[in-house]
Amino acid sequence: MSTKYNPLLERGIEEIITEEGLEKKLKSGKKLRIKFGIDPTAKDMHLGHLVCLHKLNEFQELGHKIVFIVGDYTARIGDPTGRIKAREFLSKKQIQENMKDYLSQAGLILNIKKAEIRYNSEWFEKEKINLIMELALTQTVARVIERDDFKQRMKKGQDVCMQELFYPLMQGYDSVMVKSDVEIGGTDQKFNMLMGRNIQRKYSQKPQIVMTLPLLVGLDGEKKMSKSYNNYISLTEIPNIQYGKIMSIPDDLIVTYYELAARTSGKELKKIEQQLKDSKKRKDLKAALATDIVSIFHGSEASLLAQENFNRVFRDKKQPIEIPEYKIKRKQCARLVNLIFDKFQMTPSKNEARRLIEQRGVRIDGAVIENPNSEICLYDGMVIRVGKMKFLKVVKE
Repeated sequence: MSTKYNPLLERGIEEIITEEGLEKKLKSGKKLRIKFGIDPTAKDMHLGHLVCLHKLNEFQELGHKIVFIVGDYTARIGDPTGRIKAREFLSKKQIQENMKDYLSQAGLILNIKKAEIRYNSEWFEKEKINLIMELALTQTVARVIERDDFKQRMKKGQDVCMQELFYPLMQGYDSVMVKSDVEIGGTDQKFNMLMGRNIQRKYSQKPQIVMTLPLLVGLDGEKKMSKSYNNYISLTEIPNIQYGKIMSIPDDLIVTYYELAARTSGKELKKIEQQLKDSKKRKDLKAALATDIVSIFHGSEASLLAQENFNRVFRDKKQPIEIPEYKIKRKQCARLVNLIFDKFQMTPSKNEARRLIEQRGVRIDGAVIENPNSEICLYDGMVIRVGKMKFLKVVKE
């Protein structure tokens, strides 16, 4: 194969099914249709998605067509992959709210104007029960329940809902509808993507090539990055927060983040691996990593400012140079937990706000407040700190 395909076939790849099939397709000179699907079960995309977006970008730069599927219908069912119980049912309104900014987030890496954007409600809303029955005839129960997630749950006597059995079939049907040549996803999606190959055969299409990519481990250093595990770094977080979260990753993930998130070349990775043997260099390497990743989404200037703010807070024990403001016209008083979540929107949920307060993670003008129900009256110049890097300043209009 030409050297121009080396990064595509070698960097950040776990498995290709089949590699010979992909090489044949690439050699043919045909413009391939590269499928990537994502269910809007939450509002933000995170660095775990970035691994796939980078690979999609490589295909796009070689002239292939990216088919970006937003699973606005399958999100109602919920992908059972890696779940110990069924996902909570999402309403149509919740899904629409979640997916509002998906394309702009993907557009940070991909050329969205050149991509084909599809929503799988296009076919599932139209076909409904007839299609479900048709799909059911393409597979056996034994084939569907052989996935490890279901086996483990059944061994423990836990329920597997009927709707979950249909999820991989529906993801597979997406491949039929967009005539996918290649589908990209994390290693946890292998079963679903292979199902796509099977269903394409049933509909007289050539089976897609399956390309699995490594899963990026989250901030806890254990589980895959996921909003469900609250161990994620959002693509849209402000530079200071993004930078601070990257600085908090365990040292043994530094090389992995360089490879999968920052897309560092093989030669550079070897240098980094050697430098990491010197414990004194780890902090500097992590700082360079954080600067690289933040610059992808916010530019080099914002990235350098985030680095400076991080050093001011953790090294110099000062406030960041710039702090977001919350303006008030008159005296306002409310319970601290309500201020943090409802008014300031500094946490994704009220439970998270309560947890941070109780764990001494909230300060007002430097003083720790431990009671979520404390009545707080806002005043001009008040500075609230939530967690390690979120600051807010109250300003009177």
